[in-house]
This record gives sequence, C-alpha cells and structure tokens, in this order.
Amino acid sequence: MTTSDKRFVLDVKNLKLYFRTQAGPVQAVDDVSFQLRAGHTLAVVGESGCGKTSLAKAILRLLPRNISTYTGSIVFDGKDIMKYDDEKFRREIRWSNIASVPQASMNSLNPVIRIEDQLIEPLLIHEKITRQQARTRVAEVFEVVGLPVDFLQRYPFELSGGMRQRAIIAMALASKPKLIMLDEPSSALDLLSQANLMNVLKRIKQETKATFILITHDIGTASELADEIAVMYAGKMIEYSAAEYFYTDAHHPYSQKLMASVPTLREDKNLEFIPGQPPSLINPPTGCRFAARCEKRFEKCAMEPPTTYLENGSTVQCWLFDKTGEVKNA
Repeated sequence: MTTSDKRFVLDVKNLKLYFRTQAGPVQAVDDVSFQLRAGHTLAVVGESGCGKTSLAKAILRLLPRNISTYTGSIVFDGKDIMKYDDEKFRREIRWSNIASVPQASMNSLNPVIRIEDQLIEPLLIHEKITRQQARTRVAEVFEVVGLPVDFLQRYPFELSGGMRQRAIIAMALASKPKLIMLDEPSSALDLLSQANLMNVLKRIKQETKATFILITHDIGTASELADEIAVMYAGKMIEYSAAEYFYTDAHHPYSQKLMASVPTLREDKNLEFIPGQPPSLINPPTGCRFAARCEKRFEKCAMEPPTTYLENGSTVQCWLFDKTGEVKNA
C-alpha cells in the first residue's frame, strides 16, 4: 500500500514487539503484517498468550518499560505513525483517531466519579471543545449504544456489567475515531449480556461505518462481527482470510483445529481439542511454531514457513502450501 491508497485505514508491515525479561526476550509479536480496509472489522483470534493483546498495544503504543524490540511499519490513514514521537502520537493518534476498549473495561470506570464526567474528559483534552459541547456529544453516543441518557448522571456501581461495558464503548465512540480496538469486549459478561453487546456493536458498525479490530479467543463471537479473520499463534500471524472463506475453509492446520473445537447447532459432531501446549515465546522453536502439535507436520516444518498468498486473497504460513497456493500432501 502507498500512502495515497485510501482503501486501507491501517497497513502494518513486519511489526515486532519483544519484552525484556531475566530469562530472555519474550517475542510477543514477531514479524506481523496485515492490512485493514476502512469500514471493515478484523477479528484477531487465537489461544491465550498468543500475542493478540500485545499486537493491540503495539499499534496503540501502550508499551511497558521493559521493551527490548519495537520495530516495523504502521501506516494509519496514510501516515507512518511509527515515525511520530510519543507526544505527537498521544496528541494526534491515541484516543482521538485510534480508540480502545480494553479487556475487562467495565472495571475501568472510576467508581466515585459520575459517568458523564468520565466520558467527557477525553473530549475536553483532545478536541478543545466546550463542556456543553462535550455533554451533547456523549449524550448522542449514549443513545447509539442503547443506554438512557439520564444514566450519564449515575455512578458506575449503579449500572450492570453489560451497561458499564457499553458506557466504555460510548467513550470510545465519542471522539469519532477512525479505528476502534476491542479487546475481549464480552469475556466478562454473561451469555445474555454478550448477545446484547454484540447486537449493539453490529448496529454501530452498520450505522456509523466504524472500523474495528476485535481481539477474542471466541471463534463464535468473532463470526458475529468480522469481515476478516487473523489467526495468531505464538506471536505469529499464521493465517489472514476473509471471514466467509475462513469459516467454510480454514487453511492452516491450527485454524482447522480451532474451527473443529467450536460447537454447532446444525451438525452433530464430536468436538476436537489441540493436544499439547503452545511454545515458550522466550525461546520459540525454529521452523513452524505449531509443528510440535500438528498432525500434518513433515520434515520441511523444521524450517520457518514463508507467507503464501492464495487465490482467494488469503495468506497462510504453512509448508503444506506451495508458492502457487496449492495444497501439498504431507
């Protein structure tokens, strides 16, 4: 993508994020590349500890002090934001153009401050608007997420978990960002609240044409919202595909195992599981990082697989696919 290509709101190339520890660097995000179209939703899926949240933190530059490597290219809205200094990034990108709904975000609200005061604070800081203008804006987004406007005068403890989650989503929407990152937005909610929240997100996407990155370990939840699916494993993005292709014909053996572990209503099948444990990100194995758990592994898997581009536009990092995108027999 060039900086003039407006089809993509986000273009990430060769992104690496390593954390320094006494045992060695943790390769949380290792050479990840992808593109995201404006108005689309990318669901990043995978097991716990695979690097999903670290990828979001790398894009938002919410980094701890023990960073050993932070390299690559992140082009957002035509601008290489990796070249921004921290102050410019905070002023022009974080929250104003890329907003975040963090994991367990319903616990992010200050219990002793009214919800309205917490929601208008980012607007007063980033947009320099009047307090009355900020109040009008948050009242509008409260209606968008399906909450009564008078709830703005309540304290967080007066709202249910699902309502607090929607309040945080309203805070993210208030600044009218071009990209919203949702990190496990429904993981701490009961099933009914999860369903209600996903309906709210689908309606927001349809009405506002918002661009989302949804981080989740729940393949079923991802299907509700996703236009594209990215599968992460041990710090690598091993498959990237349009959702319609992924859910009908996942390519990477790990992706196939993930799909086989999802229960379905229309088909009576035995659920599968993936034996073994993911490798350590401090000292990951050479070659394919899934090889030790893969039933289809063969000799070539001892080498790191290249990224193969398939005819349907998907990409996959697996030696079962040759350079033309045709599957090989192991």
